[in-house]
Amino acid sequence: SVELVPGVLVRHVPAGPYGGLSKEDLPHHLCTFTAGVLRAEAQHEPGWYDVIHSHYWLAGQVGWLARARLGVPLVHSAHTLAKVKNAGLAQGDTPEPDIRVAGEEQLVAEADRLVASTGEESRQLVELYGADPDRVVTVPPGLDLDTYHPGDRRAARHRLRLPADAAVLLFVGRIQRLKAPDVLLRAAALLLARRPELRGRLACVVVGGSSGGGGDEPARLRDMCQSLGLGDGVRFVPPCPPEELLNYYLAADLTVVPSHNESFGLVALESQACGTPVVAARVGGLSTAVRDGLSGVLVDGHDPADYAAVIDRLLTEPGRRAELAMAGLRHARGFDWQRTAERLLAVYRAARCEVESARLLA
Repeated sequence: SVELVPGVLVRHVPAGPYGGLSKEDLPHHLCTFTAGVLRAEAQHEPGWYDVIHSHYWLAGQVGWLARARLGVPLVHSAHTLAKVKNAGLAQGDTPEPDIRVAGEEQLVAEADRLVASTGEESRQLVELYGADPDRVVTVPPGLDLDTYHPGDRRAARHRLRLPADAAVLLFVGRIQRLKAPDVLLRAAALLLARRPELRGRLACVVVGGSSGGGGDEPARLRDMCQSLGLGDGVRFVPPCPPEELLNYYLAADLTVVPSHNESFGLVALESQACGTPVVAARVGGLSTAVRDGLSGVLVDGHDPADYAAVIDRLLTEPGRRAELAMAGLRHARGFDWQRTAERLLAVYRAARCEVESARLLA
């Protein structure tokens, strides 16, 4: 058990082997994980817990069982949806399995409240999964504005050993086909072909690690850099803590988020909070996280040539980047943690009141 701050306790539940698990292996260990969760709950007297809030469909299955045992409401956040992901797969990516689709359908039918990140996700839950609209609530994720804030770009570049005059393009996220870091690399190669004078100045920084069965993706991207002639112009950085990630946001001229699917897109919001404009795909929650034409630019599709054109235009127009940066700061401040916490507490209270009322009627 780890106490993050007073009143916030994290219990680590052993389940399955400690390493070597792919995403596809996780459902096989749900029984062990469920036993661990219920064992932890059994240490308390009845009535200790008021609400269960599960995140992602695997945890939702455990929450569903715990809800029946505890008699408290189940609030569920999907974060991503299999049917949506399968409708927008990247080339060569593996579809989400039927077991996940079935698991999500069960949760949609059983949960007392479904928390969606955007209005678009709420619509998907209703139209694709048959959710009861009265049980779907939209609560945008919150942003830690004490951590992500504007700062000195030159100082950040000095700390990261990036040249002061470099044109820095940043990618932050899991290194997997869904997030499409290859689109940024291909766009960079097209940009260099169009503007050879950028060679030696253009720097692509990719921050993140492999996940979800994409263990070979970092190696594939490194090979791609060589075949595209990007050479030393690309820097791969492993996942880093927020205070270090802040420096990368501050150092970048643009953050590029070319994902094939995003339920929200916190990376885009973090970047804007730091005063760095965003070029992102017009998919899912990115249409909410980025105000197209005001705090960044949304691109239809995933053609690297389209991204190269937008990036080229913004790199040559520092005044336009400054306008986007100022609007991005204002936009990001509307997504602070306090507001998100208050909305979630309201969801918990409403769900608990509904369960208590049903119990009294029974």
